[in-house]
Amino acid sequence: MNMTVVLLSLCQALLTTGNVLLISVNALIGQQLSPSPELITLPIAMQFVGLMCATIPASLIMARVGRKNGFYLGNSIGIAGALCCILALQLGSFFLFCGGTFLLGIGIGFGTLYRFAAVEACAAEHKSRAISLVMAGGVIAAVLGPNLAISSRSWLDDSVFSGAFIGLLLLYVVALVLLSFVRLANGDGSTHEVKTSRPISEIVLQPVFIVAVTVGMVGYAVMNLIMTVTPVAMARCGFEFSTAAWVIEWHVLGMFLPSFITPRLISRLGLLSVMLLGAVLMLLCILLNLHGVSEWHFWGALLLLGVGWNFMFISATQLVTSTYKPAEKSKSQAANEFLVFGVVTISAFSSGWLESVLGWQMLNTLMIPVLAWAVLVIMVFRKAVERHLALPSAVTRH
Repeated sequence: MNMTVVLLSLCQALLTTGNVLLISVNALIGQQLSPSPELITLPIAMQFVGLMCATIPASLIMARVGRKNGFYLGNSIGIAGALCCILALQLGSFFLFCGGTFLLGIGIGFGTLYRFAAVEACAAEHKSRAISLVMAGGVIAAVLGPNLAISSRSWLDDSVFSGAFIGLLLLYVVALVLLSFVRLANGDGSTHEVKTSRPISEIVLQPVFIVAVTVGMVGYAVMNLIMTVTPVAMARCGFEFSTAAWVIEWHVLGMFLPSFITPRLISRLGLLSVMLLGAVLMLLCILLNLHGVSEWHFWGALLLLGVGWNFMFISATQLVTSTYKPAEKSKSQAANEFLVFGVVTISAFSSGWLESVLGWQMLNTLMIPVLAWAVLVIMVFRKAVERHLALPSAVTRH
């Protein structure tokens, strides 16, 4: 694997470390600063809103200025967001803090395109390995993120949380330094090949694109919803925060550690089979949650949830890269990211409400038909996808 992919993997690791750090402290900050209990999760929600708002502009901006300059811009916005959060904490301003998390979400939105940049930087036959290596950066984040959240609390005397955002600021600065060594093209060539570009409606209505985006949406939304409410459910069951943090840490490891073997599974079993395997693992997670509420039930369920997400998301990412021509990649990737993270944003807004109104078991039960929908879409379009993947053009498209 070339050095560009390795550097992009490290940048992704720094981004994901920041995400884990934010997950660790945002709700606690909301508790301290929010003017009412209903607004406690608003900072997290604003982060996802920022991410969703960035998905389409990020791809289009990179089409104009190139991947590298686009990542520079995204990290710079992330730095601005971290500085805004630090100022908000010093002033005790809840809504300024929400503005800061919104900017952080925009920066994260640019960072979601690291995996596509990795695909474009390597040979076609190494696409799944490149995606997996970039995603494997999350293994570093699973260890570094929680420890950074804990250690940074003692960095400043005036606020136990300002240190966390100083740590986040340092992560974005290091990513900027690493990006300076990355070699990526300055543009994607789309502006020179407009005549060969199909309408976006024609691209997104392809059976292959429908399968890829459905699996991406369902896998990410189900994972995000169950992961978000698990600490709440554990607290209701009497578990301490340290136990919930341990469960989340193993969940994050489950999300990213399999990335080292996912390419081999895709090579041996095929993309669709790996997607289905991921859906089965998520279903097993739900059944385990419904079976009991012991510490080991929560641990096993979230570990299965993480591995299932990994299989579904990596295979969906690889599949979607085969659905467009080079001239179409910016708008196609933008459409994919907007649809996937739009649904994830909805799940982030609704997770707390669903758990409080419906309860833990009913929430898990509702996820069964959602997963069944993804499986149904795969089975309905299976032959069309297999025919598409058999075409030589499906292997060479980036």
